[in-house]
Amino acid sequence: MDYNLATAATAPDKELVHYVNELTTINLGPTHPATHGVFQNVLKMDGEKIVSADTTVGYIHRAFEKLAEHRPLYQITPITDRLNYCSSPINNMGWHMTVEKLLGVQVPKRAQYIRVIMMELARISDHIICNSILGVDTGAFTGFLYVFQMREKIYEIYEEICGTRLTTNMGRLGGMERDLNERAITKLRAFLKEFPVVLQEFIDLFERNRIFMDRTLGVGAISAEMALNYGFTGPNLRAAGVDYDVRVHEPYSSYEDFKFEIPVGTIGCTYDRFLVRNEEMWQSVSIIQQALDNLPNDGFAADAEHYYLPPKQEVYRSMEALIYHFKIVMGEIDAPVGEVYHSVEGGNGELGFYLVSDGGRAPYRLHFRRPCFIYYQAYPEMIKDMVLSDAIVLLSSMNVIAGELDG
Repeated sequence: MDYNLATAATAPDKELVHYVNELTTINLGPTHPATHGVFQNVLKMDGEKIVSADTTVGYIHRAFEKLAEHRPLYQITPITDRLNYCSSPINNMGWHMTVEKLLGVQVPKRAQYIRVIMMELARISDHIICNSILGVDTGAFTGFLYVFQMREKIYEIYEEICGTRLTTNMGRLGGMERDLNERAITKLRAFLKEFPVVLQEFIDLFERNRIFMDRTLGVGAISAEMALNYGFTGPNLRAAGVDYDVRVHEPYSSYEDFKFEIPVGTIGCTYDRFLVRNEEMWQSVSIIQQALDNLPNDGFAADAEHYYLPPKQEVYRSMEALIYHFKIVMGEIDAPVGEVYHSVEGGNGELGFYLVSDGGRAPYRLHFRRPCFIYYQAYPEMIKDMVLSDAIVLLSSMNVIAGELDG
């Protein structure tokens, strides 16, 4: 029976109750423009209110862990790029540090500082994407276009360091491929001068904007207890009031040398997540400035000829260098037996690699702790009884990156 207002008003009570409680199933994804990636949520709706959600992942699953079990250690670096592609250098260097822990390679301080600079640039790039697109999802497009100019500046610095922009394959086992050149340092100093101005203007557009606050303040709040129970890390956990940061609690790459604060929120809502990421960008600027001003002079690569690739110029003219280059890339030098876990503070939280080696050329087992996959499990519970438009904004603020989610 088709109902309109007139028939509903005169319908028997039993039929009216059935009509009012009728639910609608809608498919949010896998290619919906509001999902920021290829994943799916099947929602049961009571009008505009979400009653339940069933999530599906794996649409771009590339079997990263299984691929790694059939590749030499060096050949795994390029496939880490495609995990969180918004901050590729953090993936690259997290992997390198894991292998260095297995091999017992000590990386020079200068190389560690350069890594810190690149990882903090990547964090800024990641947060620029998350917060500016959150603005787009609330109807504000201008801030997105404005702040993305700075992401382009970061990519230009990447080009000076490794020749690529998005998927960087940056660095080497044992350090960096090359030292910072003058052009890279000039671009870094220009970025440190220009970015704070742009970031402040971006913040002024949003943080006290009445429309933006109405759309985000109190939306998708999560308690510290619930966030910890789900295994949250990174900005999403810190927004709930927990000051856990891998850079501070398990320092790596000389992060203990730098002074910075861990920003935290209060109720873990969409607005808190936005504020935490904004403040983290200020902290990243400070860390980069400290690293650049205090760069050590002890070299950009470890003395580990069995694992660090020889300079390209030598490969072209020296038979021994050519042989070593081939042996290292093709995995002809076996890794020691052992198992290690190493984590870094990625753009979205604790980014970890659990590596098991049986002494062969490829890992016996590699597990990737991807923060997106872990905190996305809370999404169905977080959006229950929420209206659909708020669920979109909540998803945007969590910064679920499909490449990292599916692994």
